[in-house]
Amino acid sequence: MDWGTLVGTAVGGVVALAATMIAERARSRRDEALRRQESKRQLYVAYLAALTRTRNELKDIVRSPALGHQERARLSAEAYREGGAYELRHQLGLFAPAPVISASDEAFRAIRDVRDLVRDGAPGTLPDAFEAMIHAIRDLRDAMREDLGTDG
Repeated sequence: MDWGTLVGTAVGGVVALAATMIAERARSRRDEALRRQESKRQLYVAYLAALTRTRNELKDIVRSPALGHQERARLSAEAYREGGAYELRHQLGLFAPAPVISASDEAFRAIRDVRDLVRDGAPGTLPDAFEAMIHAIRDLRDAMREDLGTDG
């Protein structure tokens, strides 16, 4: 038996195995990156939807002048609590980069500020607060788009 052929076959097998393992590892990393990106995209969409849902609920409360102070306070607290943004904000803090978290905090504060004004029945400052909230949500959306690489 020729030892050269045996060694050559063994070395060829090791090289083929190593190449397969390297390719599999690269594919696995790529798949994991795609899964993370998709999970982040779904979280971003859910958070923006929750903020928008809360904003719309608050707007509806403002457009109902017949509501008494206590009813307005109850409904604004309910809209804020049940909109879902609070819980998603914590998830965002785990997965998003710093610029998205910062923009998220700004949008969340803007929603909270509007909620407080609606609750307190301060109609004079509401247009400015609503405008600030809309800009904060837009800035958050832009930061998310940049993070996801969908910013054109």
